[in-house]
Amino acid sequence: MDNIEQFIGSKSLSVSEAMQQIDKNGSGILFLVDDEKKLLGCVTDGDVRRFLLGGGRMDGRALDAANMHPRYAKTVEEARTLYHKKNFIVIPILNDEGIVVDLYNGESGVQKKPRNPLNIPVVINAGGKGTRLDPLTRVLPKPLIPVGELPIIELIMQEYQSYACDEFHIIVNYKKELMKAYFNDSERNYNITWYDEEQPLGTGGGLSLLKGKFNSTFFFANCDALLTANYESMVKFHKESGNVITMICAYKNLNIPYGVVETGEKGVIESMKEKPLVSFLTNTGIYIVEPEVVDDMVEGESIGFPDVVERQKQKGRKVAAFPVSENDWMDMGQISELEKMRIKLYGE
Repeated sequence: MDNIEQFIGSKSLSVSEAMQQIDKNGSGILFLVDDEKKLLGCVTDGDVRRFLLGGGRMDGRALDAANMHPRYAKTVEEARTLYHKKNFIVIPILNDEGIVVDLYNGESGVQKKPRNPLNIPVVINAGGKGTRLDPLTRVLPKPLIPVGELPIIELIMQEYQSYACDEFHIIVNYKKELMKAYFNDSERNYNITWYDEEQPLGTGGGLSLLKGKFNSTFFFANCDALLTANYESMVKFHKESGNVITMICAYKNLNIPYGVVETGEKGVIESMKEKPLVSFLTNTGIYIVEPEVVDDMVEGESIGFPDVVERQKQKGRKVAAFPVSENDWMDMGQISELEKMRIKLYGE
């Protein structure tokens, strides 16, 4: 493999720094080495997720999240055998000193696993005015704003369809007739049930229109975010954890371009950090939801879905976050992000 350095990270990296490097190499894995470049372990998106769900922090050591017994080979032939024996992402090839000298990721690069069918209904909240995308939304509703060849809502729907999630329930309000006309004229046959808001009901209130429609788990999503993470692992986590709501959250790393100073009484400087990296989890606006949440909705109430989550917590029901890579989350809610999203999907 060319450019193997992008797959190699120092043992001193934090989880946040390791995730940034994983996002850059695009293969979902990073090999951690000591000062002599000897292999210590490897860390993947899944390792980081388990670390965070176990109470770890983004500023913790990547080594604490890593698999300290990664599979490796001494020759390309051995790597090829290992790679095809199981569905590995990359096999490191070590010399006699344990130093990574090459990586094997298949004859044609990383092979994607086939996606198993989930057959779960999808509810999309598409009723908002999209004020962050003004003036574009003066002409089109936000879901119909094109990103490359297709509008954002259709890109979202096709991602769900790749998991055999073909049943769509779409809540509409602003410029709803344009939405319906677009899909009526579409050559693709989507299975859509429409729900008309008579008044704006926020990011959560529209679910009250779907009372009695579900008796099983469903996806609930805003129409401005496209997620390319593993939906199967999300659903598995949701069900095994016994959650009524699982909020899909993305790791976010933000470099503050200033020196940050913390002060105490009388302006005494307690700490100084030069251009610090701030890491946190952010809500993607995508959820996995159980039907009892809909049963609890108040008809006609305008409410944000984060407030719905809080109400479920107060009832003593289990809600949790499922972290995904920042690289797997594309948000087109702002004009500045539209072109970034298009390039990521279609290239330059």
